[in-house]
Order: sequence, then structure tokens, then C-alpha cells
Amino acid sequence: MLDDDRVDTVKRLLFDYVKSPSLRHIKDTYMLIKLAQDIVKKLDRGNSPWTKWTGPREQLVESATACWIPINDLQDHLNRMEGPKLSFSDVEQRLKAFADERYSEYPRDELREGCLAVYEAEKVLGTEVPAIVGVLRDHIEKEEERLRQEQDAHFRQLREAEAAAAEQRLLSGADCKWTPQQGTKDVFCRVNGRLFRLTTTTDKRVELYRSEGLEAGKGTLLGRYLKRGDATKAVAQIAYQPEFQR
Repeated sequence: MLDDDRVDTVKRLLFDYVKSPSLRHIKDTYMLIKLAQDIVKKLDRGNSPWTKWTGPREQLVESATACWIPINDLQDHLNRMEGPKLSFSDVEQRLKAFADERYSEYPRDELREGCLAVYEAEKVLGTEVPAIVGVLRDHIEKEEERLRQEQDAHFRQLREAEAAAAEQRLLSGADCKWTPQQGTKDVFCRVNGRLFRLTTTTDKRVELYRSEGLEAGKGTLLGRYLKRGDATKAVAQIAYQPEFQR
């Protein structure tokens, strides 16, 4: 690999890496190690067993790795580029090899229909394959963001439903884990039919109370603990001990 090609290769990998909107991702140790491995692999490709693949061919196929694109069309375009003739299997297996190197860059099944529709529309317009690959990558990025937002909304709805169900269980008098109650920062749980309240003190410790109702600030103090887990262990024992008769 020529020096200019090596610089271009490293530059392209770095540009792709810093496209991430997440600083946490960019600083992640595992991702940095993976980036270093990718750079070394690219620079060492002069000894690659893939002898039919020139730099431009490899760049195009690597860009297309996560895209749904007809392999026959990609093969036709690659064979018009400089280099030995490529068979269908040459292209198919090179795509798989790139996907294996990049771990999660296999095309996502749920994006197949949309990608192929975009591809056919661009093909009708006469857009050449490298440009279509760029359009597909933009399309995939937008679709993945949409799917992420939908997933976040779904999980948020699940959490809200679970919180509502937990509160209803608390209000119904059934045994339940620590559950927030509207109108107070305290949490309540019920074990063996007995109601307990947990409140956080100013020094970030917790106080455990035996309660008769769901009102904040009422009940009998049972103990002070470093964290909620300690209070939970205490409740597991106290709830089955004879209660003090007043």
C-alpha cells in the first residue's frame, strides 16, 4: 500500500469514527481498541488473501456492507472498475468478510424492504452505484435513529405501565416491592400484609418505618440504614416476627 493510500485509509477510518454523536462512545476504551485494530487491518491489507481487490473496490464494498443492495448489480459495477473479474461469490463473500470484521454491520432485516425501494428508485433515475450506496447509508442512519426512538418510547411506556401497576398493587393492599407513592418522596412496600415506609435522610441514609397508612412522615421508626438494600434485608426478617402490641 502506497503512503498516500495509507494516509487516506487512516483518515477515512478516523472520520467515520468521530461521526458518532456520543462523546461516551468516542472515549469508550473497547471502541478505541477496535478502531486501532481496524486501522492495523487496513494498513496490513497489502498481504491480504483477497488478491482481486484493489483499494477502490474494497472501499466501495466496505461502504455497502450494512446496505441491502442486489449483489448482481454491485458485481457488475465492480467489474467495470480496475482489477480482475469478480464472480458473484467473490462479491458475496467479501461483503460477509467485511461484516464479520465490523461485528454488527450485517444488513438489518427490518430495513431490507425500505433499502431495496430506495435502491430501485435511484436506479431508475440513473444514479450510479457508489452514489446509491451513499444514499442508502444516509437512509439507514435515519431509519436506525427512528427505530431507536420508537424503542425508547416503547420502553418508556412499559416502565410507566409497570409503575402504574405497582402503585395499584400497593393501593390494593397486596404485598409489593418498594413503590413510590404520589405526593411523597418516600417509597412503600408490603410484606406479609405489613406496610413499611422508607425515607431518605439529608445525609443520604435511609430510615425504615412501620406504617399503618400511605401518609408520609407517619409510622414507627424501626431503624436507620446505609442503603435501601440493607433496609430490604431487615424488612424480610421483621415482617415475619411478632409485632409489638401497643
